[in-house]
Amino acid sequence: MSVIADTHAKPPLHYAWIIAAVTFLVLLVGAGVRATPSVLIVPWEREFGWTAATIGVGIALNIFLYGMIGPFAVAIIERFGLRRCICGALLILALGTAATSLMTAPWQMVLLWGIVVGSGSGMVANVLGATVAGRWFAKRRGLVLGMLTASSATGQLVFLPMLASLAVGQGWRSVTLVVAAATLALIPLVALLMRDRPADLGLPRYGETVVTPTPVLTENPALRALRGLRIGLRSRDFWLLAGTFFICGASTNGLVGTHLIPACIDHGIAEVTAAGLLALMGICDLIGTTASGWLTDRFDSRKLLAWYYGLRGLSLIFLPYSFDFSFYGLSLFAVFYGLDWIATVPPTVQLAGKSFGEENAALMFGWIAAAHQIGAASAAWLGGMIRTESGTYFGAFISAGLLCLVAAIMATFVGRKPAAPALHPLPA
Repeated sequence: MSVIADTHAKPPLHYAWIIAAVTFLVLLVGAGVRATPSVLIVPWEREFGWTAATIGVGIALNIFLYGMIGPFAVAIIERFGLRRCICGALLILALGTAATSLMTAPWQMVLLWGIVVGSGSGMVANVLGATVAGRWFAKRRGLVLGMLTASSATGQLVFLPMLASLAVGQGWRSVTLVVAAATLALIPLVALLMRDRPADLGLPRYGETVVTPTPVLTENPALRALRGLRIGLRSRDFWLLAGTFFICGASTNGLVGTHLIPACIDHGIAEVTAAGLLALMGICDLIGTTASGWLTDRFDSRKLLAWYYGLRGLSLIFLPYSFDFSFYGLSLFAVFYGLDWIATVPPTVQLAGKSFGEENAALMFGWIAAAHQIGAASAAWLGGMIRTESGTYFGAFISAGLLCLVAAIMATFVGRKPAAPALHPLPA
């Protein structure tokens, strides 16, 4: 039974905004952890003699697990709560990242950076932002989701230039220790401020006037996640959204996020300068993705996705030629591409909610995001292979651009047929 909230006791600032702020910091630091390998590839090549293809295996596994754990993370959070799950994930990230400073062999890199850090990062992925936005916000949900998604880009803005300077001046091991310390420092903040649902504080969601009681969940998290996948696989919209998001991951985290710095170094651009380009993308994406959330509250998400993927494809096709204009051409690319980096998330989450029900949007987006990370993992590995075999990233960048143009067409077909059967309501 819903309970009427005590409007006279309502605080001047709804606690949902505090939850959003804490989540923003968690996603920001998580993004910094995931972006760290981009400044470590060249140092690892120089110290250990590993090829880009060898390093790409560990990074690809990291990205793959980051995506595949997402839907299970949603189900686990539903069962055990936000605070405990986030604190546990941050502890795993801190320990795994710090331990990489001791590695000396490729298998250790694959184990620590690929499996341990990849598993921890899956709990603090974009599905966390979708979960928080859905639980705490009835209004301004698209805007909040845009801001939380943009924290991934802000993580690059905050961390990458500093980490690149550390790698050059103090060695790559100092980079892993700084990242581990930043992750560890977040745990007390999360333990103090994070709450699972508004009902835990006797509050309605932001924008509502009734308190919805916390559901009592008994379903096994793994079974619920797999049930969501089974329903999704029978849906045309799921395949379209997962397919476009596969291309999204391949063209962002997997290729540009992982290989832009090595590509810049190949063209004589210093590592710190190249990291600054990613930071510039972070600034632009903070603007672009937040604006995307605002637009998602107001316009057709299919049309937004078509524009986003089309513009991204054109920018990636331009990228190989931008090196001819040195830093100025790359700066133009960084601005144009950065505004669109992960602006695709808010409209994709909204379309998932329309197809499978608002209460299941985070879980189904978890599986769609898994496709994103499979694409990213594929591009991280293939990008390294292409560079190793051909000595250049030209083919990788052009192929990613063409794929984005295909995704732009695919997005227009979402929602053209009746939605798939929805998941059963959460047990109460």
